[in-house]
Amino acid sequence: MATEFIRIGFLLAIFAAAFLLFQTVGRVVAERRAHIVATNRRMTMIQMGAEREELYGELVKNRPREHEALPGFLRSIVLGFEHSVYASGISWSISQVLTAMAVGVGILMVIALALALGTGAALNFGTVQICFIFALAAGALLPFLVLQRLAANRRKTMEKQFPVALDIFVRALRAGHPVAAAIDLLTQEMEDPIGSEFGVVSDEVTYGASLTDALAAMAERWQLDDLRMFVVSLTVQQETGGNLAEILENLSGVIRERAALYMKVRALSSEGRMTAWMLSVLPVFAFVMTFLGSPEFYLDVADDPIFIWGWVFLLTLYVVGVFVMRKMIDLKV
Repeated sequence: MATEFIRIGFLLAIFAAAFLLFQTVGRVVAERRAHIVATNRRMTMIQMGAEREELYGELVKNRPREHEALPGFLRSIVLGFEHSVYASGISWSISQVLTAMAVGVGILMVIALALALGTGAALNFGTVQICFIFALAAGALLPFLVLQRLAANRRKTMEKQFPVALDIFVRALRAGHPVAAAIDLLTQEMEDPIGSEFGVVSDEVTYGASLTDALAAMAERWQLDDLRMFVVSLTVQQETGGNLAEILENLSGVIRERAALYMKVRALSSEGRMTAWMLSVLPVFAFVMTFLGSPEFYLDVADDPIFIWGWVFLLTLYVVGVFVMRKMIDLKV
C-alpha cells in the first residue's frame, strides 16, 4: 500500500515538474515574441535597423504625384491608378506594377497566338485582335480589378482604425503629451495601415514640414473625408485656439455616427453594388475562360468583318457601362 502511494506521489511530482517547465518555456517564448514582432510595417523596418530616410522612402514610394501636365480626363485615370496602387499596400512600385502588367500582356499575347496557330487558325487581323484582347484582359484588366479590391479593403480598414486612433490621440493629449508625442504614440500602438501612415507624418514633421501639411498630404494619399475633417479640426484649433482634446473627441463621435449611417446605406444598396461587380467582372472572366477552354469558338469567326467591328462596339459599351455603374454605386454619406 505504501508503495502505491509513493508511485502516485512520484507521478504527480513528474506531472507538476513538466507542467511548470512548459509554462515557463511558453512564457519566455511569448515574451520574446512580443518584443520581436512589431506593431506595423514601419516599426518592423526600424527593428531591422533601417534609417529614417530609408523607411520614409520605402513607405511613400508609391504616393500619387500631381501630373499637372496631363489633360484632365487622362490625369484622373492616372491618379486613380496611383491611388489604388498606394492604398493596396503592395511592395512593388508603380513602375514595377506597370512593367509587370506590360510583360504579362506580352507573354500572354505570344501564348495566345501560339495556341491559335496550333488550332489551325489563320494569322490575320481578326486572330491578332482576339489574342490581344485576351492578353489585355488576363494580363492587365483582371490584375487591376484585384488591385482595386485590395485597395478598397485597406481603405475600409483605415476607416475602422481612425476613430480608435482619435481616442488614443485624445487620451494622450489629456495626459499632458504634446501633439507630436501623441502622433508618435500612434505610430507605436496602431497596426497597419494607419500606424505606418502616422509614422510617415511623424517623419515629415521631423524633416521640417508643418503638422497640418503632413496630415493633409496623408488625407490626399488615402482620399478619405474623415482624415480631411481631422486636418480641418487641427487647423481651426491652431488658428482660433480651444480645447483640442474636446474637439477631437466630438469629431470621433461624429465619425462613428457617420460610419454607422454609411453602413446602413451600404446594406440597403448591397444588391446594386454586387450586381455592378458581377456585371464588371463576369464578362472579362467568361471571355478569358472561354478562350482558354475553347479558343476555336472565337477563332473560327475572327476574320469576319462584322465580328471585328462588333468587338470594338462591345468593348465601348462595356467601358461606358462600367463607368455608369461606378457612378451609380458611388455613394456619398
